Amino acid sequence: MYGKYKNVETVKPGGLELKDRLVGVQRVTKVTKGGRAFGFSAIVVVGDENGVVGHGLGKSKEVATAIAKAVEDAKKNLVRIPLNKGTLPHEQKGKFGGARVYIQPASHGTGVIAGGAVRAVLEAVGVQDVLSKSQGSSNPHNVVKATFDALLQLRDARTVAKQRGISLDKVYNG
Repeated sequence: MYGKYKNVETVKPGGLELKDRLVGVQRVTKVTKGGRAFGFSAIVVVGDENGVVGHGLGKSKEVATAIAKAVEDAKKNLVRIPLNKGTLPHEQKGKFGGARVYIQPASHGTGVIAGGAVRAVLEAVGVQDVLSKSQGSSNPHNVVKATFDALLQLRDARTVAKQRGISLDKVYNG
């Protein structure tokens, strides 16, 4: 699922204390010859608030089962995100479909400045201080995936040093 990203560490859900956050529930209608058939789709983000996060989509005739399915789906694609003292290692842009998301590290005490779907993802990751802007489409499905796109491109200083073959001190001081 995350094939286009380098050095993405997938995580198994066993032994993690995951909290799920409901991003949105949509009522969908299918028109048949017997009338309208209603169903629900739910998008959920799960995370341990310590760098591990996943998202999932569930569909069902009832809201509760749609949410349960979404949580199960989210637990199947957990990834580890590099964090740096409660914030991000660097700023990053992400996009998916028509949604574009910009996330930026912030100083201690700033809090999570993000709206809707972006906030749910960042809180599930465990980021305490971050600035963000969501542009383009506000469709929660695409905003969540755009936020994941940005998060999966993040690299901590150690990874950067290893990829460039230089010392950690040189990454910071040039």
